[in-house]
Amino acid sequence: MSSILTNNSAMVALQTLKSINSNLSMTQNEISTGKSVASAKDNSAVWAISKVMESDVNGFQAISESLSLGESTVAVARQAAETVSDLLTEIKGKVVASQEENVDREKIQTDINALRDQITSVVGAAQFNGLNLVEGTDAVEVLSSLDRSSNGDVRASSINVDRQDLSTSAGTYGTGTDLSANATLSASSATNAGNTVTIQLAADTDFSGDSFELNIGGATLNFGASDLSGNQDAAAATITSAINALGISGVTASVSTDTITLTSTRSFEDVDVSALKNGATTGITQSATSIGARAETLTFSATAAVNEGDGYQVTAGGTAYTYVAGKGETFEDVARGLKAAIDGGGIDGVTTQVGQDSNGAWQLSIDNSGSSAVSLARAGAAGGEASGGLFGLSSIDVTTDAGAEAALANIETLIDTSIDAAAAFGSAEGRIETQSDFIGKLTDALKSGIGSLVDADMEEASARLQALQVQQQLGTQALSIANQSPQNILSLFR
Repeated sequence: MSSILTNNSAMVALQTLKSINSNLSMTQNEISTGKSVASAKDNSAVWAISKVMESDVNGFQAISESLSLGESTVAVARQAAETVSDLLTEIKGKVVASQEENVDREKIQTDINALRDQITSVVGAAQFNGLNLVEGTDAVEVLSSLDRSSNGDVRASSINVDRQDLSTSAGTYGTGTDLSANATLSASSATNAGNTVTIQLAADTDFSGDSFELNIGGATLNFGASDLSGNQDAAAATITSAINALGISGVTASVSTDTITLTSTRSFEDVDVSALKNGATTGITQSATSIGARAETLTFSATAAVNEGDGYQVTAGGTAYTYVAGKGETFEDVARGLKAAIDGGGIDGVTTQVGQDSNGAWQLSIDNSGSSAVSLARAGAAGGEASGGLFGLSSIDVTTDAGAEAALANIETLIDTSIDAAAAFGSAEGRIETQSDFIGKLTDALKSGIGSLVDADMEEASARLQALQVQQQLGTQALSIANQSPQNILSLFR
């Protein structure tokens, strides 16, 4: 049946042409934008995923810039710490040279002062964009990543870079909790008197048939069966003279009737003592097996913790010498800091040494070889401002024998501090560099993933465009043919 009111063929051709035109428009959009999903209406789920990933890419690009800034800042600090290590090594050479007595120590001190000023200059200039990592103790966080969990929550991650203080500041003693219980002082004053051990010989009217062996600090004295004569008093006098004739460094002997008194003025060394009569201890009364070092000791707790800002003081001869602990320091650092402070005070006859006792507790030994006693006291308080990592550098003075000797030990501590700082910065710089490389690769992977979701396949789109253009032409012709069908009805009325 034909109808001039309803042209079904034209409607079908028109719908087909509309579909072709719609597909052609979509293909042209893909080609012009390069995307198969350019908006939410194209594919809402894929578009939403791609937008979240694009936001992450933007975030990682900002993180990459942060890492580059952080890496540069740490690189400057590392270079500064390495330079300081080199300068301290030069100072050590000067200090070693000053150990000789026939050198011009004043000129050596001038060179040391110049190197010290250069270190101060390096530390002050070691900043990048206003941030100096070799001054102060506060840690710095470098933004390193954005972590997205499965539920969509986003959390920022950072790389923590600890400052390594290489300043020479003295710090500020606090007024907080009393910490004096963490340090025990062996005496209230240091004198030049030596410590003693006594050896008493038992009563014997005839020592001529006895052998005697005495060991003092590794030096051995032997008496054969015919070397001694008389009673215990005579034997003690003979043994005492022989001991003094040995010339043992820092050790002297005196006698009182049947008792030999050994006195040691060695500063930081115990002297082992043993005595045998006829190969046994029978007939000998020995007060101790060793003579203790003359120095007094400040012994720190083996169990207590050291917190940043904890300050400890040693008052020697009425002058207080202070060290305030920095972040992550231990009682070893406190002991070495107090040593540097006391050595810098230049107290006549006073020398110091740092070591550990038999229980592993750190000790500061203070010896006095001067003509008069030096009073000692100790104190401790929390809440202070930390001393600089190179505390004690400014007080190095090699113009005297005592100063040159003290400087040799203190410069080693300062070199260790600068080396540790450079190593810490090197480790942090390596970690930041690794993270930066990872972020770059991760960003590229995310961009590739986004592209696979929304980018158009241009080869496929080109082929589809040509096919749709042909279909459009055919559809247009089909519609034209369908629109001509009602005209055929006119022939029926001729």
